Amino acid sequence: MVYPPFYNYFAYWIIIISCFHINYGYCKNYPSELLECVFQTTLNTTKEIPVLSYHQIRNLKPSDSKKNSTYILSIQYFKEHMQMLRDSGYHPILPDQYIEFVQNGKPIPPKPIVITFDDGTIGQYEHALPILEKFGFKAVFFIMTITLNKQGYLNNEQIKKIANKGNRIGCHTWDHHNVTKYENTDWKLQVEKPTQVLQEITGMPIKYFAYPYGEWNHLSIIKLKEYGFKCAFQLGGKMDTEEPLFTIKRILVDGSWSAKDLNNIIKKQLR
Repeated sequence: MVYPPFYNYFAYWIIIISCFHINYGYCKNYPSELLECVFQTTLNTTKEIPVLSYHQIRNLKPSDSKKNSTYILSIQYFKEHMQMLRDSGYHPILPDQYIEFVQNGKPIPPKPIVITFDDGTIGQYEHALPILEKFGFKAVFFIMTITLNKQGYLNNEQIKKIANKGNRIGCHTWDHHNVTKYENTDWKLQVEKPTQVLQEITGMPIKYFAYPYGEWNHLSIIKLKEYGFKCAFQLGGKMDTEEPLFTIKRILVDGSWSAKDLNNIIKKQLR
């Protein structure tokens, strides 16, 4: 388990002082979880929890452009990504756990990571979901409501099933319009109504938001809070120190990345 900062520092000094005054052998007698929390102090207090952003999970078609292929990850590569996470000791968590950890220091598993999907394409249900279930992983699915029930995208029943399996559904606006360009009426069309639709489909509150194109401004944070959102995800931009929960950075997974590539990129972020 990863322990809250105050616990880590307390444990750290107890163990260091004891080892200094007695010997290293005595240090070995401390519970393994207590020792583990000491060595994870850096993660808990200074490092970000990696968040992955996937889009389409399917095999490439001859008609796919080079630009679009960036957002298309093959089914085999996705399997290998999830296997790498398991083999490397990563533990996928959900946004509620992320929030509780950041706000209240509530313990989370070691090597936490968040898996997210954008746009609600059909491959996320047909291909990604069974693979997630195989590994016992949960994820967040950010849905654009303009594409609901359309060919190539999720329908209401599929979204309901995803939610019922313990995953989370988030809002990705109505039609992927950039939030930094919203005028007054846009908020109702792009955020309020889509959120209501997703709540009706799932029977659950919609508390998480993903910024289209990863772009945000401080007005958007104010508005999202007014609508009851608990956190919001961008892409590769810098997290705001005053609003870290509404500027959560994500790794935009490229369709060309092997499991080794992804592992190296995650490690690079955590340095």
